[in-house]
Amino acid sequence: MENKRQPDLLDTQPLQETDEELTAEAEFAEIISEEEKEELKNELAKLEDEIVTLRQVLAAKEKHLAEIKHKLGVSMMNELKQNFSRGWHDVQTHSAYKKTQETLSQAGIKASAAITNVGSAIGKKLGDMRNSPTFKSFEERVENTVTSLKAKVGATNQTQGSFEEVLSSTAHASAQSSLAGSLLPEADEELQ
Repeated sequence: MENKRQPDLLDTQPLQETDEELTAEAEFAEIISEEEKEELKNELAKLEDEIVTLRQVLAAKEKHLAEIKHKLGVSMMNELKQNFSRGWHDVQTHSAYKKTQETLSQAGIKASAAITNVGSAIGKKLGDMRNSPTFKSFEERVENTVTSLKAKVGATNQTQGSFEEVLSSTAHASAQSSLAGSLLPEADEELQ
């Protein structure tokens, strides 16, 4: 008994050209005669030669251009600057740039006005607060504290000093009291 294996769906089989494809290739080969093939080959060789010649001519022209630029003192940096200036000029003259510039200018003017309004509103509010009873009460408390600090420090001068003078004298008094407090226990020990 002969085992015949059935083709499995997952088996891979090499692709084979169909008769139609082979026929189309044969017809195309028959359409171009040997004489036409030779003409096409000659034309191809001519075109390749022309391309090589054009590349050589272009290289020679580029070399000549570089020599002239060198004699004129035109450097790569100058060329880049000129190209950048030309490009920037093109951007600036474009209508989209002009519209954007106008829009940003108007937005800047509006933002400046808004900031001014906010600043004046804050100034007005602070002015109103200064005249409020709460602020006056706070101001009186600060004055009383300053006066009591001056009295504690032993200021003999009854004229009111500047804020900096009050801070300085308070700091000085605080330093003296802490220094005296740290020296007193040592003095007690020495006496015993």
